[in-house]
Amino acid sequence: MRLLWRPSGFLRRLLQVESYRITESESLIPLAWTSLIQKPGRIPGIFLLDQRKRFSTMPEIELSERHYELFSPPSDVRGMTKLDRTAFKKTVTIPVLKVRKEIVNKLMRSLKRVALQRPGIKRVIEDPEDEESRLIMLDPYKMFTDDSFEKAELSILKQLNVSPQVSKYNLELTYENFKSEEILRAVLPEGQDVTSGFSRVGHIAHLNLRDHQLPFKHLIGQVMIDKNPGITSAVNKINNIDNTYRNFQMEVLSGEENMITKVRENSYTYEFDFSKVYWNPRLSTEHSRITELFKPGDVLFDVFAGVGPFAIPVAKKNCTVFANDLNPESHKWLLHNCKLNKVDQKVKVFNLDGKDFLQGPVREELMQQLGRLSKERTHSVHIVMNLPAKAIEFLSAFKSLLDGQSCGSELLPIIHCYSFSKDANPAKDVQQRAEAVLGTSLDACSSVHLVRNVAPNKEMLCITFRIPAAVLYKNQTLNLEKHEEPPLKRQRTDKSFSKEKTEIA
Repeated sequence: MRLLWRPSGFLRRLLQVESYRITESESLIPLAWTSLIQKPGRIPGIFLLDQRKRFSTMPEIELSERHYELFSPPSDVRGMTKLDRTAFKKTVTIPVLKVRKEIVNKLMRSLKRVALQRPGIKRVIEDPEDEESRLIMLDPYKMFTDDSFEKAELSILKQLNVSPQVSKYNLELTYENFKSEEILRAVLPEGQDVTSGFSRVGHIAHLNLRDHQLPFKHLIGQVMIDKNPGITSAVNKINNIDNTYRNFQMEVLSGEENMITKVRENSYTYEFDFSKVYWNPRLSTEHSRITELFKPGDVLFDVFAGVGPFAIPVAKKNCTVFANDLNPESHKWLLHNCKLNKVDQKVKVFNLDGKDFLQGPVREELMQQLGRLSKERTHSVHIVMNLPAKAIEFLSAFKSLLDGQSCGSELLPIIHCYSFSKDANPAKDVQQRAEAVLGTSLDACSSVHLVRNVAPNKEMLCITFRIPAAVLYKNQTLNLEKHEEPPLKRQRTDKSFSKEKTEIA
C-alpha cells in the first residue's frame, strides 16, 4: 500500500501503537500522537505501513518543540483572561512498561532516565488487567522503540526477568499536571513573553508585569499561587520605587490582601508590611558580603537601614550598630526585628533623614571614636549607605563633618555607598560621581563591586572607600592631584569590569 500523506516528524512519532512488541524496523513513534489524531477503535488508514514497513517522513523538528506540543494545554485556552481550570483537560498516549509489583522499587532506580516526570503524575500505576503487576510510565520522547533502552537498562531488565515490551496507555492531563510556564505560554498571545518568574517575599509573589501581560494579570497571579506551594498572594508593582520611603504602589492580582509577611535570610528572621517598606530578596548575597567584613567590636552606621538586613547580622557578630531609616514603617519594623533576633541591646535605632543622621548621631559618635584615644582603638568603623538612587548625593554630608586634628588614616571610617549606573563603564561612572561630590580623587583608596544587574543596561554597584581626612575634617588642605592615602592591598576586579580595583585593608 502506498502512503498517501506524509506526516511531519513530530506527527509521525505520535502515531498510535497497539500493545505489542515494538521493533526497530517498524520505526515506531512516541505514543502520544493518539491524543491528537485517534478515532475510536481504529487507526486512520493514511497512517498504514506499506508491505516493506517503511515510513517516508519529513525532517524532525527540535525535541524541545515536540515536547512542548505534547505536554501543552489544549489550544482553545488561548486568550483566556479568567482562569477556568476545567478547560485544561487533555488526553495523551504514552508508553508504559509492565512489571511485577514486587520489583518496582528496585527497577525504578535503574530507569530514572526514561521514566516520565510530570507535575502531579505518578510514575507507577496499577495495571487494570493484572493486580499482580504495575505499569511504569515512560517518557515518550526517550522511548521511541524497545531498542531505546540503553544497554545498562536492558541488562537490569534481563536480570529481573522483565520483558522490554512497551505498551500504550491513555493518560488524562489536567490543570494540575501542567507547569506554570506551559499554562501561560498556552494562554498568552503567541510570540509574547511569558511571565513565570517572580520575587518571593514570604507568602507573597512579587511580579513586574509588562504591558502586554496586563489583560491577563489576574489569571497570571492565580497561576503563580496555584503552582508555588506557600504562595498565597500575588502582587504587581504599578509604579517605580518612591525615593523618599523606598516603597512602591502595588496591586493585589490574586489571593489574600494581607501584606504583613515573614522571611528568612542568611539565618535571620524579618517581619514587615511589604506594601509599606523596602525589601529585595535579590540582595541577600550582598547583605552577607558586607556582614563578612565585620569583626567583633567593629562599629556600623547604617544610614538607610530599612528593616535591618545589614544591621541585624552585623549586631549578631558582637558589633555596635547605629541604624537609621526615615520611613516610619521601616523604623517600626526595624525595632521589631531587632527584638525578634535578640539584638535590640546592640542596635541603636533612629528615625531621621539620612543627612540629619550623618550630621547628628554619626558625627557625635565619630568625634568620640576618632578622638584622643583613637590611637588605642583597634576596631574598624563602617558606614553603609544603601539608597542606590540617591546615596551618592548624601556623601556631601561628610565634607568638614568633624573638628580638630585628624587621626591616623588607617582609623578613618570606611564607606560602602550604593548607586545605579547606566554608563558603558559603570564602575568608572560611580567613582567619578562620588569624587565630584566629595571634591577629591578616590583612585588610591576605593574599590567598586558589581552587586547585580537591575535591568538591561542598568547596574547596581557599591563603591567602598576610606573617607579621606581632607574631606572629613575642617581646615584640612585638599589637593585633588597630590592627595594620597596609604597604599592598599590590591585585588582583581569583578569580571564585569576590566580595570583593577582595590580592597580596603
